[in-house]
Amino acid sequence: MHPTPLRTGLAGLLVVAVLIPVAVAGQQPRGASHTDLAAVQKIVDGWPNRPKLGAMQMLEKYGLPQEATSEKLVWHNQGPYMRINVTKAEHHHDFPKPHMDYMEHTIAYQVPADKADALAEYDGSLTFDRTRGEMSARCDLEGHNILTLNLAHDVVMGKMNADAARKAFGENVVDDAKGKYPPYTTALRFEPKKQGVMFADMPVIPGSPKRAMGDADAKGDAEILGLVGAVNDNEIVAAMEAGKKKLSQPVADYAKMLHMEHGMNLEKTLMLGQKINVTPMETAEVDKLRVKGAGELAMLVPLDGEKFAAAYLAAMIKGHTEVLDMIDNQLLKRALNEAVKAHLTETRGSVAKHLAGAKQLQAGSTR
Repeated sequence: MHPTPLRTGLAGLLVVAVLIPVAVAGQQPRGASHTDLAAVQKIVDGWPNRPKLGAMQMLEKYGLPQEATSEKLVWHNQGPYMRINVTKAEHHHDFPKPHMDYMEHTIAYQVPADKADALAEYDGSLTFDRTRGEMSARCDLEGHNILTLNLAHDVVMGKMNADAARKAFGENVVDDAKGKYPPYTTALRFEPKKQGVMFADMPVIPGSPKRAMGDADAKGDAEILGLVGAVNDNEIVAAMEAGKKKLSQPVADYAKMLHMEHGMNLEKTLMLGQKINVTPMETAEVDKLRVKGAGELAMLVPLDGEKFAAAYLAAMIKGHTEVLDMIDNQLLKRALNEAVKAHLTETRGSVAKHLAGAKQLQAGSTR
């Protein structure tokens, strides 16, 4: 039995002109309820015919998507893929001949930095994210996305250069159109790695923290410096958000002051770590503090004007009070290095000043 019963697109020699609804064909996508299928079908019915065809092909093969909006369908962890996207939007692509891109298949893959230029030269619809460890191909057929990924792997492995890959792509598409089902279009010719493909990159800011790898890293001054850094980062981001809002001048000036002073304190924290040879650690406790700050700020973002100002000042009072408590009852008691203790004491003074400023502004706004 030959794979891929519905074939259209790049070859231009065989076009499916009639889309047979799944229900009529008698083959409901795996795992679909009539209600869910009807909702997805309603979305797809409003799409242009080519993306509609792509959506129906993926529904037939992989069942219902995990995500469905008016603009795209998304499947997760199907077959060898991390993700499959079919979008309502079509984009012109003229390699290896004019067609429209709307179907994307993503695999776990770490692209070496020294192969990035060659892959970009090979195919503009091939994309990759080295941080997340992903490589994606976007075309109008799953088989041709498989072809894109297979040839990209050959480029990475040094089996061919970009020009050779482009030539091979065209040859495979012609053979595909002739019904030869070339192996490069029917299945991946390599096994995508599931582990070790993410690349967090390397810090370039002097004194930057690093992620803790075990309990030994989560102790002492390294974590304390990490916590102080997280406090500063949270306040900096909050001040940045305040800077986008229409606020009274006193509140705007207060937010600007916090931005500058927490920025300077962050720099001092990183410089201190370098001076005493203690790298700040991103431990679970530090990450918890960062997550807490993000959640609290997220509640403020939809507000503007006086409502934002009131909520922002209340958040600053609450947050700075909590930081003072953390410094007094945890960090100063745990600190070992005298320079770290001195930095905590200095930081405490700034935090107390910021707290007093927020309280004064809040009292003034209620008069």
